[in-house]
Amino acid sequence: MLTDIEIAQQATLRPIAQIAGQLGIREEELEPYGRYKAKLNESLFQRLQDQPDGKLILVTAINPTPAGEGKTTTTAGLGQAMAKIGKNAVIALREPSLGPVFGIKGGAAGGGYAQVLPMEDINLHFTGDMHAITAANNLLCAMLDNHIHQGNELGIDQRRIVIKRCMDMNDRELRNIVAGLGGKINGVPREDGFIITVASEVMAILCLAKDLSDLKKRLGDILVAYTFDNQPVFARDLKADGAMTALLKDAILPNLVQTLEGTPAIMHGGPFANIAHGCNSVRATRLALKLADYCITEAGFGSDLGAEKFFDIKCRLAGLKPSAVVVVATVRALKYNGGVAKADLAQENVPALQKGIVNLKAHVENMQKFGIPVVVAINRFHTDTDAELKVIDDCCRGLGVPYALSEVFGKGGEGGVELAKTVVQVIEENDGAERFAPIYSLDLPLKEKIQAIATKIYGADGVQYTAAAEKNIKEIEALGGGCLPVCIAKTQYSLSDNPALLGRPEGFQITVREARLSNGAGFVVVLTGNIMTMPGLPKVPAAEKIDVNEKGIIEGLF
Repeated sequence: MLTDIEIAQQATLRPIAQIAGQLGIREEELEPYGRYKAKLNESLFQRLQDQPDGKLILVTAINPTPAGEGKTTTTAGLGQAMAKIGKNAVIALREPSLGPVFGIKGGAAGGGYAQVLPMEDINLHFTGDMHAITAANNLLCAMLDNHIHQGNELGIDQRRIVIKRCMDMNDRELRNIVAGLGGKINGVPREDGFIITVASEVMAILCLAKDLSDLKKRLGDILVAYTFDNQPVFARDLKADGAMTALLKDAILPNLVQTLEGTPAIMHGGPFANIAHGCNSVRATRLALKLADYCITEAGFGSDLGAEKFFDIKCRLAGLKPSAVVVVATVRALKYNGGVAKADLAQENVPALQKGIVNLKAHVENMQKFGIPVVVAINRFHTDTDAELKVIDDCCRGLGVPYALSEVFGKGGEGGVELAKTVVQVIEENDGAERFAPIYSLDLPLKEKIQAIATKIYGADGVQYTAAAEKNIKEIEALGGGCLPVCIAKTQYSLSDNPALLGRPEGFQITVREARLSNGAGFVVVLTGNIMTMPGLPKVPAAEKIDVNEKGIIEGLF
């Protein structure tokens, strides 16, 4: 079979104006970036604001293998399949980060015959949103350090700076650094560090902001440091919010692209779900709901991360009400959860699958706790055997949830028709929008919110806190952050905070080692286990295989 990039490069793309036209988007509402991608401007938002919303479908997954389980592929394929059965659907996705593109996991444009195009552009620089977010974050950091260097009128304690610089690349060397060396002219020496752009609060703010004025207010609300007398310092105190907004004025506009089969796709924002809130922008999702009868969106990694944050943070803050959730499962991931090594996942192993199937049960039951009907999508690989697929069939029947085989990777939209019909039928018979409810109340103290997620979603017995985390939480509550939702940073490989505990762990507690107030975004980040906000490259990074030939054509990009 052809590689993803070979399939993408052989596709015939339609001019983006045609894709916009099939959604009723006018020429003046479109800002083209070349022939095949464009931004959607404010005049479109204003014209559609009174339009009724379509149905919101979330695609999530079980705990994955290191290579991922085809969640974006399933999302793109489901959108294509909706068109096959005569339904008007728009896909709303996150933008890829260069970290996994050049690392191990790959891009975020789908795969096989269920891709979003132009995949090279999307997986690399796209329309520059990631660079704008990086620049805005680092401008704030530069203005903070310059303020200290120029006399420190605000009395900022350089030992209590809480914001970090960022870059859209996996670079473990920059996790912890010492800056300002070289004498007085080069600034004030202090410990610093980098996080990956997708974990920055600026990324979260862009994804949660309602409009440009809301974006500016949220940027101004970013907590950057404390003074020597323990008073908070915000970005607005440094007069950085206006310039940051200027850098983001185009980045806040959602991007329109297309799938291999011409299904419209809106891609905007890209926070990771293991270290951030894992959902594309509120603006992109709202726009998709106005433009189509069905909006199909995704949330990063497994449902314990992306879906929980989608429901408890994004839907709550944006007033969204999902109609159904699709849980993507694969035979290989269930065998992985049953203890099979990554190198052996292609071999039939029914006992391991039977052992790992508890992971699927956990994710289905967790999603049902939000009041939303669940459909299981079995992303089929050519190595799956009938005996293995029967184990999943028996599991779904036992849970009483509908399921469908998804073969969109190899067959495109045609391979997702059964899934599309199942999802539509479930919504028509049992729309979850009226029953949807978050898993915890905002009125609860922070620790009780963390406890609710840990026990109800992860299956933990309880939560332990380090002394540093206890101090962080007290400081956050003193600043009025106790009323905010929580965004837990946790490994994607386990329901617990220990990546080695696969399947459905029992008898464990999660350990909170740190908490941070994302005041502008409007949530509290809770760090557990050994999760890193700046990932590292693997021993053999994907970057080693990526090249450009003499004709300027990119090769080796998946």
